[in-house]
Amino acid sequence: MSLENSRFIVTGAASGIGRATGRKLVAAGAEVISLDRNEPDYAVVAHHAVDLSDTASIDGVVARLAEGGTYSGLLNIAGVPGGSLPDAFVLSVNYLGLRHLTEAVEPLLAPGGNVTNVSSNGDVLWPTREDVHRELYDTAGFAEGAAWYAEGKAEGKAYNFSKEAVSYYTIRKAIEYAQKGKRINAIAPGMTNTPIIGDFLKVMTEDRVERIKNLVGGFAEPDTIADAIVFMASPAARFVNGQILDVDGGLKAGMRAGDVPYPGRA
Repeated sequence: MSLENSRFIVTGAASGIGRATGRKLVAAGAEVISLDRNEPDYAVVAHHAVDLSDTASIDGVVARLAEGGTYSGLLNIAGVPGGSLPDAFVLSVNYLGLRHLTEAVEPLLAPGGNVTNVSSNGDVLWPTREDVHRELYDTAGFAEGAAWYAEGKAEGKAYNFSKEAVSYYTIRKAIEYAQKGKRINAIAPGMTNTPIIGDFLKVMTEDRVERIKNLVGGFAEPDTIADAIVFMASPAARFVNGQILDVDGGLKAGMRAGDVPYPGRA
C-alpha cells in the first residue's frame, strides 16, 4: 500500500519490531520520525533520543515534535521485557511512559490520525482484573501511576501486567478518540524473534516454550508483526478503532479454548 505524504512517529524504531515497521513505512513512502535510545540504520527524516521511563526526556522530545507540525500517527512499539529488570522500570517504560507520550502527542495528530500500541498476547488476563486496571487508568499521570504501583496493588508478573494496562488503556480511549476524528488500536504479538527474545525464554519453562512452538508453528518474525502494525496505522483500517489485534498464530485463542494454559498457570 502507498503511504505517500504520511508522517509517523515510531518509538523503538532502531531494532526488532520497531525497525521492521519503520523500514516498511519508509518503503511505502511515509516519513518516519524515530524515538529511540539508538539511531536507526535506515532513512528516517529525524531521530530523537528518548528515555520512556523519564517524563522530562519525553516532554523534551514532544516539544521538538511540536515544532514539526502534525503527524499521521504515533506507533508505540518500544518496550522492555520482565525478568532481570526492576518491576517498576518495566511498568514505567511499557505503560506509564507510553501513556505520557501518547497524551502529549495526541494533539499533534492530524484529523484522521491514529495511535497504534504494541501490547502482547500476555495481556490475556486483563478482563479478570479489570477493577485493578481501572484504578491505574484513573491515576492522574506518570508520578501518580508510579506511586499507585509502588503500593503493591498490581497483580501478576510486571511485564504481563504492563501489557494488560496497554490493552485496557487502548480500549478505554477508543470513544474519546472517535469523538476527535482519530483512532487508537493495539497489536498483541506472540513470541517473536527480536533481540529480547532471550529474556522471555529465561522466564518461561522449556516445556511451555516447546508446546507453544509446536502448536502455532514456531515464533513470529518482526516483519510479520510489522505488517499488522502498518495495516492498523494505514487508511485501510480507517474505521477500526479500540481493537486489540492478536498476531500470535492462534495462541491466545488456544488459551481461551483451553488448549494452552494461561500465563502463570502452568
